[in-house]
Amino acid sequence: MLVLSGGTGTPKLLNGLRKVMPEEDITVIVNTAEDLWVSGNLVTPDIDTVLYMFSDRIDIDKWWGVADDTFRTYELMKSLGHRERMMLGDLDRATHIIRTEYLRNGYSLTDSIRSLSASMGIKAKVLPMSDDQVATIIVTPAGKMHFQDFWISDHGEPEVLDVFQEGIGTATISPAVLEALGTEEHILIGPSNPITSIGPIIGLPGMVDILRKKKVIAVSPIIGNEPVSGPAGKLMQSKGFPVSSLGVAACYREFLDVLFIDERDTADESMFADLGCKVVRADTLMRTREISMDLSRLVMEQFNA
Repeated sequence: MLVLSGGTGTPKLLNGLRKVMPEEDITVIVNTAEDLWVSGNLVTPDIDTVLYMFSDRIDIDKWWGVADDTFRTYELMKSLGHRERMMLGDLDRATHIIRTEYLRNGYSLTDSIRSLSASMGIKAKVLPMSDDQVATIIVTPAGKMHFQDFWISDHGEPEVLDVFQEGIGTATISPAVLEALGTEEHILIGPSNPITSIGPIIGLPGMVDILRKKKVIAVSPIIGNEPVSGPAGKLMQSKGFPVSSLGVAACYREFLDVLFIDERDTADESMFADLGCKVVRADTLMRTREISMDLSRLVMEQFNA
């Protein structure tokens, strides 16, 4: 199965999926538009969350970072007057240093992640969406800012006028991703932010045309009129989409076949008919691995239907 992933929501689903199917049969294409250089090293937040989940290192209380990490390096640098744009843990920082060393030695981003995956004992294929640099930019009344500055430094508080991906028009789908898409007919879009997590992946030139030829199932990250986590609501509104599962379906309407919405969602299923997708209800909050496993089984049933 091939999964499109951002951070937090989709890794929770992957945590169940890898228990109900062989991990080596899972390929994950991960958003890289939130990547950022910090103190000379490339941080890939969404990729790292997926890597830490598959290697059982994830901090499951936060669903990012490494469990039981410390921040002594960050704090010392801060005391010396160097304020980093992201608060990096000491163990987490080791991943960034190794990845950046690979890049400086001529590796592509894809090859650097493959090497890290092998070192961590990961059987699934974890692939960056592109080897080219893409950055999600948030437009606010005060000007433009990188997504990480909006979300981390400003806590997602500024008014959002628009969102766009800088560099997306000239970026290419990586050869490894193209190969994976060529051999897999089932595409699962996890419950990640449809604008800044999944949006950059499907925004790559040629991706929508490829997805139209596949069976695509998505899990909504919205319940009622609220995102499960993160700034998805504010960002969807800025792009003219309603903050609802219906809005998620509209984001993916060019290729979506089935949308899973939460069993508590009040959406009228008849409203999805014009978008051409089937709706299935389930528990999508995934507060436990068992719930993630149950949801994964239901997704697999829909692919086999």
